[in-house]
Amino acid sequence: MLIVDPLLLITHAGAGGSDSLGPALEVLHGHTSVEVAETSNPGELDGALHRAGSRRIVVAGGDGTLHAVVATLHRRNDLAGKVLGLLPLGTGNDFARAIGMPLDPVEAAKALVSGTPQEMDLIVDELGEVVVNSVHIGASALASRRAATWKERLSPFGLGLVGYPIGAALAALNPPFIRVHVEVDGKVVADVDRHVLMVAVGNGVSVGGGAELTPAADPTDGRADVLVSFATGPRARVGYAVDLLRRRHPHRDDTVYLRGTQVSVAGESFWLSADGEITGPEGRRTWHVERAAYSMLVPTPPTAASPDTARGAVASGLTSDATQERARREDAT
Repeated sequence: MLIVDPLLLITHAGAGGSDSLGPALEVLHGHTSVEVAETSNPGELDGALHRAGSRRIVVAGGDGTLHAVVATLHRRNDLAGKVLGLLPLGTGNDFARAIGMPLDPVEAAKALVSGTPQEMDLIVDELGEVVVNSVHIGASALASRRAATWKERLSPFGLGLVGYPIGAALAALNPPFIRVHVEVDGKVVADVDRHVLMVAVGNGVSVGGGAELTPAADPTDGRADVLVSFATGPRARVGYAVDLLRRRHPHRDDTVYLRGTQVSVAGESFWLSADGEITGPEGRRTWHVERAAYSMLVPTPPTAASPDTARGAVASGLTSDATQERARREDAT
C-alpha cells in the first residue's frame, strides 16, 4: 500500500458536495492520516491553515474555495513552499480541468495519493489580491454575475452548473461595451478609442465550467494568456460565441490573443470576475505573474483527456490546437 504524507483537508461549510466527500475521504484514509477542517468564514480558514504545519493541504471544493485558501496563504506570506491538492467538489471546477485532475471525487482522491507536486504560477494584482485560474472583465464578467444568481437558486436542486449558460444567455441580450486601455508587458493592445466586448487574463484554460476563454494557457509556464475581444456588433457577437464554443475565437480578426507577465487595464468603470468572485466597479487594475508561487499535486502520469478530466494546460496535457495556437501567437509577437 502506498503511504503518503499526512494531509489537512479544507472544506467550506454549506458549499455542497458533502455526499461526494465521504467516498473520497475513504480513499485518502486508506493511505494516510487526514484531518478535516470545515470552515465557514475567513477567520476559521485562517486558523485552520495556521495549524497546517508541514502537512500537504487538500482543498475539497471548487474554484472559489481554492481561491480562498491560496489567497489566505498568500496574505499570510505562507504560500511559498506549500503543496496543495484539489478534490473538485465545486460547480465549475475550472482549475481542476486546467491541471488535469479527474472531476470524479473518488478518482481525484486516487490521483492525489499517487500525484506529483508541480509548481504553479499565480496572478497577483497591485492590491495583493490573487487570481488562481482566470480574471476577466466586460461581457464575460457580466455573465458570471448573472450566473452567480442562478447558481445560488439552482444549486439546492443539483443544477448549479446550469447557471453558467443561463448567465451567458442573459449577458448576451445586453452586453456591456467598455472603453479601456490595455497593456501587456508595456505593449498597447487596446485603447479607449474603441469599445471592447471582454478582456480575459488566464492562468488556466477555462471559466464557467469549461468555456475555454484562454485555450492555450498553462499555469506552469511563467506567463499569463491575454484575450481582448472587439466583437461588439450583433453579428460579430454571434460569430464570437460560436467560435468560442469551437475554441477558434483566438483566430478571429476582431480578437487579440497574446501572452505576457504583466497586464494593465484602465478606463471606463468595469466589473471583474476573478476565480468567480465578482468585484467592482473598478477603474484601473494591474496584474503580474508570480512564477512557481506554490505547488499542486497533479496526476502521475497525466490523466488522459476525457469528459471527466482536464483537456489542457499542464505539461503534455496541452491539446494540439492549443499548442498550435500558442506557437502562432508567439511567432506573431
